[in-house]
Amino acid sequence: MNKNQPFLPFSAPSIGQEEIDAVTQVLRSGWITTGPRASELEEAYCQLTGCQHAVALYSATAGMHLALHAMDFKPGDEVITPSLTWVSTINMIVAMGAKPVFADVDRNSLMIRAGHIEPLVSDRTRLIIPVHYAGAPLDMDELRELSKKTGVPLLEDAAHAIGAEYKSEPVGATGTAIFSMHPIKNITTGEGGMFCTDDALLAERIRRLKFHGLGVDAFDRETHGRAPQAEVIEPGFKYNLPDMNAVLGCVQIKRLDQFIEKRRLLAERYLHLLSDVEEISPLSIPEYQHRHAWHLFIVRLDTERCGMSRDEFMGALKTHAIGSGLHFRAAHMQKYFRENLDPGADPLTNTEWNSDRIMSLPLFPDMNPEDVERVVKTIKSILSGRKT
Repeated sequence: MNKNQPFLPFSAPSIGQEEIDAVTQVLRSGWITTGPRASELEEAYCQLTGCQHAVALYSATAGMHLALHAMDFKPGDEVITPSLTWVSTINMIVAMGAKPVFADVDRNSLMIRAGHIEPLVSDRTRLIIPVHYAGAPLDMDELRELSKKTGVPLLEDAAHAIGAEYKSEPVGATGTAIFSMHPIKNITTGEGGMFCTDDALLAERIRRLKFHGLGVDAFDRETHGRAPQAEVIEPGFKYNLPDMNAVLGCVQIKRLDQFIEKRRLLAERYLHLLSDVEEISPLSIPEYQHRHAWHLFIVRLDTERCGMSRDEFMGALKTHAIGSGLHFRAAHMQKYFRENLDPGADPLTNTEWNSDRIMSLPLFPDMNPEDVERVVKTIKSILSGRKT
């Protein structure tokens, strides 16, 4: 490893004194579990996205689990989703007793299209889970039209997409979407997720399921405590977000526009400096009107041209004290799913091609343009066979 320069991770949370002071205040308050700060964060999401209901959870995976649990799947039920996504979605589908049906993605945006999904819809299809990728929003018009045509609901995986907009509509404004607040996301609560929906009955059930199935929340907004008469309405889980996590998000969400603008400037610098590197191709930018949240800066490596694998290239970056990420290795190529799931008749050509070549370059608000220049200079040096 190059010891002359500090290690540059592919992502790092931007935590300031205001966040530290807010968490400290909660720790000193005597109420650190789910309480007023979690409620405040839910309201902030409603204001940001325009959604009618928001439920704070300990992770986006928890949101996916509860959404699927609420659908009461039966053996043979199917869920259509891309394989090029984080495995938590596929894990939850399988855990609920349903069958994941993998759809291919667009070769250059890595996002699912209605044309990929429609041939896979059958009388067993109960749900479609499309993924907003790397901070760019899906083409929702065609997906909503397909949902209306087939009668199959959509559940948007918006883990990458807080702050993104599709045709001036914030992601999460309508329908149901699940956001992540993991430390690498555009805002963080340490660990956390937010379930946003315009379905009041679904929101009520998710709120109940996330706290043991009790008829009231951990922090009742009217009694400011847990009602002693609370009873189990149905068996539930323990997925509530504590205030000491939520308050971090309450501060972070106020800085979201600032974070996204910094990410945009860094991404544009990458695009400019990489424009003459034939072995590297960034993801395409949607042609429809949108706001990109720039959660990740993903590129594809031309492994044939440069004579090395993506994993070898990521290793070479690391020897130069530069981190990178993989978002994602296709789920159907993971050991368990290779051995236990029928891959289906439709080839996942674009998925597999990208799965072998994608990598995420460093992108986070506390970076500066010189960091981007260092990354690109190192990439060019590795590709040319020179040592820095």
